[in-house]
Amino acid sequence: MIEVKMTPEDAALEVCRIVGAAGGHAYLVGGAVRDRLLGRNSKDLDLEVYGIAPQRLLSLLGERFPLDLVGASFGVVKLKGLDIDVSIPRRESQSGLGHKAFEVQSDPSLTVAEAASRRDFTINAIYLDLLTGAVEDPYEGEGDLRAGILRHVSEKFAEDPLRVLRGMQFVARFRLTPAPETIAICRSIGAENLPPERIFEEWSKLLLKGIAISAGLNFLRETGWVRYYPELEALIGCEQDPGWHPEGDVWTHTLQCLDAFARERTGDAREDLTVGLAVLCHDLGKPATTRFEDGRIRSRGHDEAGVAPTLSFMRRMTAEQRLLSEVLPLVQAHMAPVSLWHSKAGDNAVRRLAAKVVRIDRLIRVARADAIGSGTDPNEPILQDEALQWLAATAERLQVAAAAPRPILMGRHLIARGMEPSPRFGEILKRAYEAQLDGAFTDEAGAIAWLESKGMREGKPPQS
Repeated sequence: MIEVKMTPEDAALEVCRIVGAAGGHAYLVGGAVRDRLLGRNSKDLDLEVYGIAPQRLLSLLGERFPLDLVGASFGVVKLKGLDIDVSIPRRESQSGLGHKAFEVQSDPSLTVAEAASRRDFTINAIYLDLLTGAVEDPYEGEGDLRAGILRHVSEKFAEDPLRVLRGMQFVARFRLTPAPETIAICRSIGAENLPPERIFEEWSKLLLKGIAISAGLNFLRETGWVRYYPELEALIGCEQDPGWHPEGDVWTHTLQCLDAFARERTGDAREDLTVGLAVLCHDLGKPATTRFEDGRIRSRGHDEAGVAPTLSFMRRMTAEQRLLSEVLPLVQAHMAPVSLWHSKAGDNAVRRLAAKVVRIDRLIRVARADAIGSGTDPNEPILQDEALQWLAATAERLQVAAAAPRPILMGRHLIARGMEPSPRFGEILKRAYEAQLDGAFTDEAGAIAWLESKGMREGKPPQS
């Protein structure tokens, strides 16, 4: 094997030439073809090879490229460092319930039409010959793509429940209208035995790539799959005060908030996912708290009440504690920017808010999406803009916009003052941090002075 650096595009062409010279035929297929037809770039390339047995293909590719053989038993090899998958068409038969319960057998003698029948949607079942530019489109996916229609390929679609969630994020990413027959088949599919990590992957794509996230969630509702997310289903029909929310119920409001979030994503996947989840979940507390009082609809305490349903919703998809710890405070505090502004809160309150949510800049993004989603025209001036601008400016001045205030007084300071390390350190440092948030001191000298003012001398604990 001669290792030569090349672009994924050049490498894909080289694979096609190698396969062709050996009497086979290779096609680019799937999302890469779909994206080309839409004029978009695609990072991952999938090639499907016909007319060559699996071991022969491995030998041919191994002479030219370093290979990753992790998926070789399923007829898939990866070209290392190139984001290219090369596969042989497969026959699949369902062997049980669930996303992974399939028996797979590579079969290079299959026709393109036979191989395409196992794919999910017609827009992903278009084949491109990179050497000639010829297109094989047995299920008329190009026409569906141009018409903006999401249509399943065949009845085999029902064998993999994850495809319903793929449909959700495709509808959102490409502004597609699902075909009635696709809605119908999705309604007949259950969500049993899906791996949480695969579920979370589809939800992440919805939030990170969706242009019309609202359309994706409405697809979930149309297919009946919203029932598997009772925290979201409860938002449907949950009324709001029309004076504050002319857009309608909490479901409609949440969808408008998510579309507003999508228009202002930063491109930082981690930040956008954290904020997107917080926007999705910010009003999950309203169904439990909404009441009719004095002729008005109120949801007192819905921010606090939203923590529990957010936790249950997210825990079914991910066990990543860091993400949970970042999203939950944003849900709990999403009303804080406006309430602090109305109460003319001082610096101490902003420091405490930063200590609670860690990233005030994230909270501002959540609050902004919430504000935009509270009306029908995304271009109207936002009443909360002044509040958010005030909070952003204050957080920047206090240097807490992108991080919680770091404790100034540390254990080493106590030791330097003659204290022996002990469990009391934690209590003392906690009190010192509270004083710091209250503005009692802003630097190390001030922290030491505060410590001494509380009676900390020669190992004595500070007095209240």
